[in-house]
Amino acid sequence: MRVVTGLLLTISAFSLALGITQPLLRFEHLVFFSRTPSLIEMIRELWLSDDAFLALLIAAFSVLFPAGKILATQALLLSANRDSSARERMHRLLNAISRWSMMDVLLVALVIFAAKTSGLADAFTQPGLWFYATSVVTAAAATMMLR
Repeated sequence: MRVVTGLLLTISAFSLALGITQPLLRFEHLVFFSRTPSLIEMIRELWLSDDAFLALLIAAFSVLFPAGKILATQALLLSANRDSSARERMHRLLNAISRWSMMDVLLVALVIFAAKTSGLADAFTQPGLWFYATSVVTAAAATMMLR
């Protein structure tokens, strides 16, 4: 069981790295123009366009909290031989991080919805979104296996 959980965490970490660096969506404007930004590029563009609060918000919920969830799950997996009070604290921390790390799914859904309903662009999924989704699912599965 520990080996499977460790494998899921490895897949989750690798997929998260690819998910935030590879293109998430392809936006097609009019007929000739298209753009395929990654999550990191979106955060950078928001930061440079003086939307620092939104950039920090997306960075926290879409990058830091999922990475924190993976790290907390790994720490809990490695603390199997520790006393029960330390494991209980780790479980509480993991539960708190897990609640907030699910905001990433909502944020990606909002971007797709805004692009499709504005009429200005069509949005199509790219490999980064699939890697990101793989990271979310494998991290959730690893977390469930530890309970």
